[in-house]
Amino acid sequence: MSITVLGIESSCDDTSAAVIRDGVLLSNVIASQDVHAEYGGVVPELASRAHQQNIVPVVDTALKRAGIDRHDLTAIAFTRGPGLLGSLHVGTSFAKGLSLGLRVPIVDVNHLHGHVLSHFIRREENDPVPEYPFLCLLVSGGNSQIILVRNYNDMEILGRTIDDAAGEAFDKCAKVMGLPYPGGPHIDRLAAEGDASRFKFAKPHIPGFDYSFSGLKTSFLYTLRDNLKLDPEFIEKNRADLAASLQKTIIDILMDKLDKAVRQTGVRTVAIGGGVSANSGVRDAVEQYCARRGLTAFIPPRVFTTDNAAMVAIAGYYKYLDRDFCRYDSVPYARTTI
Repeated sequence: MSITVLGIESSCDDTSAAVIRDGVLLSNVIASQDVHAEYGGVVPELASRAHQQNIVPVVDTALKRAGIDRHDLTAIAFTRGPGLLGSLHVGTSFAKGLSLGLRVPIVDVNHLHGHVLSHFIRREENDPVPEYPFLCLLVSGGNSQIILVRNYNDMEILGRTIDDAAGEAFDKCAKVMGLPYPGGPHIDRLAAEGDASRFKFAKPHIPGFDYSFSGLKTSFLYTLRDNLKLDPEFIEKNRADLAASLQKTIIDILMDKLDKAVRQTGVRTVAIGGGVSANSGVRDAVEQYCARRGLTAFIPPRVFTTDNAAMVAIAGYYKYLDRDFCRYDSVPYARTTI
């Protein structure tokens, strides 16, 4: 009998629903929220209101694109956390209500687990997936982690950021440069036009596998100043070179610790995940690094790098196989570790 899982993702500002049958993706629908751009960041209250408006049509569209009826569902998976509590409550409440109405179990998914397991989303039966164990460089707006993945439910964080994440460094530096939110994609676009050797920014010296990006941001800010004030003319004239140099520095910081983890663990497969894994420079750096070292690299399609329900559905699928269901009195959580 086939196992058909509906995934629901509402941890931040994207409302998403996806359907997976026996591990193969049938549909993945994402509704983004443009309202936050004018504020330079996600406004939690506006995000939760938009989720309430979007979740019914998004789920309905996902079922229709998958070519199934809601009564065909075997289970419903939803993001329980971490994320914005108001946004998570929308997805959690909807999943519980639909589960009770259809009399199928619900499965709660850790958002970070979803990003790691996005590499197991198959569009075709024979699509390759990582073999355990593998290392995952998880990089997003809120997380920068190196994770040793022994199984879908056995993950160990080897290193994490001790302050800002890589995505925050991209976005905050982009904001200082006058670029729209989210700034990461604009930095990526400009970096392709600039000279990455033009500027030198501070790199942290943190022991172990942990990351730090606060010193880089401070170094970047002082480069843009003239007499302790931002110099708009300097920024405008050097925007592409600044973007290229910033991107190279962040990538160097990420890859230095990843290389250290590969050497210490001896793992032969490396994957990346999270929103920053959509960055062209990061993708190229990981691919080239693995090619030089004879490692197997898993670079996700860009549609699976940002918040999406396909990763929730696949994580829920594996939990369903283990009969690891969620209680109806379970509540969302804002923060967690792997």
